[in-house]
Formats: sequence, structure tokens, C-alpha cells
Amino acid sequence: MNPLLLNPQVLVYLLSESLLWVLLAIAAGVSVHILLRWDFESYSEEQYALERRAYLVMTILVMVFALKFLLLPYFAFILDRLSDQVPGAMCAAGVISANDLGLPLLFLKLLILFLMILWMTINHYDLEAKRYPWFRLKSALFLLIFLLVSAELWMDWNYFLRIDLHKVVSCCSALFGQLEGANPLPFGLDIPRLLLLFYLLYAVAAFSILLRQYGLQIASLGLFVFVAYYAVVYFFGTYIYELPTHKCPFCMLQKEYGYVGYLIWGSLFGGVFLGLSAAICRLALGVRSLRLERVALGLITLFVLLCSLYVGVYYLRNGVLL
Repeated sequence: MNPLLLNPQVLVYLLSESLLWVLLAIAAGVSVHILLRWDFESYSEEQYALERRAYLVMTILVMVFALKFLLLPYFAFILDRLSDQVPGAMCAAGVISANDLGLPLLFLKLLILFLMILWMTINHYDLEAKRYPWFRLKSALFLLIFLLVSAELWMDWNYFLRIDLHKVVSCCSALFGQLEGANPLPFGLDIPRLLLLFYLLYAVAAFSILLRQYGLQIASLGLFVFVAYYAVVYFFGTYIYELPTHKCPFCMLQKEYGYVGYLIWGSLFGGVFLGLSAAICRLALGVRSLRLERVALGLITLFVLLCSLYVGVYYLRNGVLL
């Protein structure tokens, strides 16, 4: 057995994920039964019983999804702590790359997070409508989420089982550094053009939210989260570390940097996912939530201001840019 499974933090994480999967499996079984027998035109006793069960399933899902949101930063926290045990790792970057399941697992967790936010948004509108007009839609979405969470749980266990504590992994400098002069930025961009695109996409996303251009909102937010990742790793992050050669998306999660990475990445993904959910619901369901749009805009604005603030403070203190 891999000694990492004896680590209390890893064990608590895996058992928590497994317990939540059991709850989701029960909810999935009940949901399938409800879907097969659901008939909103019926006023039978069975239909009323199905509606009560459906409400119970919704309550369970909201609780489980809320806990899943908390487990994602806890997963990142565990990876950072394991850097002391995995040879060659200086932060979570080395640990996540310890085998070929790490990065796909992280991307899967982000996808599940987005789909859970989308489900909760649809569920909110469905309950407000009283007659559950989108009950089948949100049930189908939940079943998709359950399949992805099942794959996630399998990957969680196998990822930790396959971490070889006798194998040296690459540190963040090797993973994200510009080795042999190669340009790590997408589309052949340099830093000035990357920053221009970063602020331009933010402006387009903000105005698309304010002007209710939902197709443009989806496109701009999708591009913004992609460009913002590179902007943080290869420019803004260097001002957090105050070192031009230190390029890493994970080190900023550490205590030495005030755990600011959780706020930076949380505001980015939270804002983008909420904005995408609001736009999708407007286009697909015909409903609009001004509050959701405002929260999304507030989060991505907080992200941009926070990143820019590190650059501004560094310049005011030192009189130069990195």
C-alpha cells in the first residue's frame, strides 16, 4: 500500500470524497426512479410522493455540492503539504505532476465545479417557477455530474496510489520556466501583448455582462480564463513572489504569500463560472438573474484589481518593474 494513504490529510480527503459519492449515488438512484414515473399533469398520491422525494434529493445535492466546493481548495492544500514527502517537489506543482493522472484530475474537478454551479443556478430558477419546468433538464445534468464525480473518485484514489515516493519529480521552476529560451505563452504572444489581451478581454467580458450580450459574454469569459491563467503564471505571479524567475500557479497558495492564491484563483474561476452559468441560463431557459451577473462581474473585477495591485505596489516600493 502506498504510504501516502496513511497520511491523515489524504485519508480524510479520500474518505470524504467517497462518502459524498455514496450520497450522490443514492440521489442518482432516486432521481432515475422519479424521472421514470414523473407526470406533472397527474394529481395522484404517487405524484405528490415523487415531488416530496424530488425536494429531498435537491436538498441533499445542494449540501453535497457545497461540501464539494470546500474539498477543491482542500485538495490543493493537501498537494502543497505533500511537497515535503515527494522527492524534488517544492510545491503542489511537483506533486500534481507526479503521475499522468494529476493534471487531468485537476481539470476534471474544475469542470465538475462549473457544472455544479450551473445545476444550482437551474435548480434555483426551477424552484422559483413553482411548476418545475426544468426538472428533467436539471435531473439529466445531475446524472452527468454523477458520472463525472464517479470518474473523479476513481482518479482520486488512483492518483494518490500511483505517486511514487522514490521517484524524483520536477519542481515548478522546471515545469513553468522558460527552458532553452522556448516561449511558453500561447499563440506566440509576448508579455506586453499578453497583458493587452488580458485587459481587453476583461473589458469585453465586463461590458458584455452590463450590456446583456450573452453570446459575447460566454465567448469573452471563456477566452479570459484561458489568457488570465498565463498572465498570472508568467507576469502577475512574479510580483507576488517578487522574483522575475519564479513562475508558478501553486506557490502562491502557501503561507509565505498569505495564501493569496486561493483568493486569486477563487475569484477568477468563481467569477467566470458564475458568469457562464448566468449567460447559459439566459440563452437556454430565457431567465435572467441580475444578482448573479453582478456577483460574477464583481469577482472577475476583484481578480483583475488584485493582480494589478501587486504590480502597482511593487513599483511604488521599488521604482522599477520586474
